Amino acid sequence: MIFGIIRPVAIYLFLQVFCTVSMFTMDSAEHESSRSVVIKMATLAPSGSAWHENLKEIASEWNRASGGDVTLRIYPDGVAGDESDMVRKMRIGQLQGAMITNAGLSRFVSEANALTIPLAVDSWESLDRVRGALKPRLEKLLEAQGIVVLNWGDAGWVRFFVNNPDPAVKTVQKAKLFVWSSDDGTADLWKASGFNAIPLASTDILPGLQTGMINAYNSTATMALASQWFAFTPYMIDMPWAPLIGVTVVTKDTWEKIPETTRVELKRIAEDAGQRLQKEVRRIEDQAVSEMQKRGLKVIKPSEDQYKEWQKVAQASYPKIRGSLIPNQWFDDAMRAAKGEK
Repeated sequence: MIFGIIRPVAIYLFLQVFCTVSMFTMDSAEHESSRSVVIKMATLAPSGSAWHENLKEIASEWNRASGGDVTLRIYPDGVAGDESDMVRKMRIGQLQGAMITNAGLSRFVSEANALTIPLAVDSWESLDRVRGALKPRLEKLLEAQGIVVLNWGDAGWVRFFVNNPDPAVKTVQKAKLFVWSSDDGTADLWKASGFNAIPLASTDILPGLQTGMINAYNSTATMALASQWFAFTPYMIDMPWAPLIGVTVVTKDTWEKIPETTRVELKRIAEDAGQRLQKEVRRIEDQAVSEMQKRGLKVIKPSEDQYKEWQKVAQASYPKIRGSLIPNQWFDDAMRAAKGEK
């Protein structure tokens, strides 16, 4: 996760292969009425989490509003794979929807990376400004690719979790830092910025921490708590490096199988649910930090000089991000919005 692309991690790390297989074979065997529309929607969110419960609320209200003609089947816990798998399965029709973060969203449109420029988008207010400025254009780009946005939300703030009480850049650069294994050059950006980046799959984070292959990572507080990774990294640097945004999407061809009048109501339901979830996530993130503190986590805050050093590292990466991970105009527009400029 870095420099505009924040990579999500599966909360439940040990996925059962048979879950993925049965998910599709079972569904295909079920009989549906000629009017019914079934939307299979996957997410990395764990069962019982705020995100999962929110989807369950949408499913229930959709069923009621459509008179039983629209069924939302939810597959949490990453049983459909990570977000790259979800995107691929939506493209080939095995899934019709997903609740994903900006990492999955950027696999549809790289412009989505503009939502998560590190230490530029560093508060809820700046995130709201940037997302508000870019959202209409992003939705048009997605629709051109056959993807309809149902709602937008948040997953929290990515922070560094480390095993050293010193929050200085140079100290973290020496750590064995997990970065998402990908082919988009993200790991190279970490390394070019002086970090000892260790590219791994998300399923290797826990064993990596257990064996000492890695001893640092950046994640949201809710993920670090749910996965119990914080037990191996007793310090959290209190510095919002970048936001992890959320978005719920459905394939356009499936969406348009639903009568237009019904779609209007279903979209309203989804948007209302997204707004409720956004408020909930912003509340429970602080709770997650408090829970980890009760279990021994130490929150360390960079000094003013240390924070300036972090800013230098982030800002030095901007020329590498602009035009590669994020198209030039989108990067510039996001930076202006983050600063509150027109």
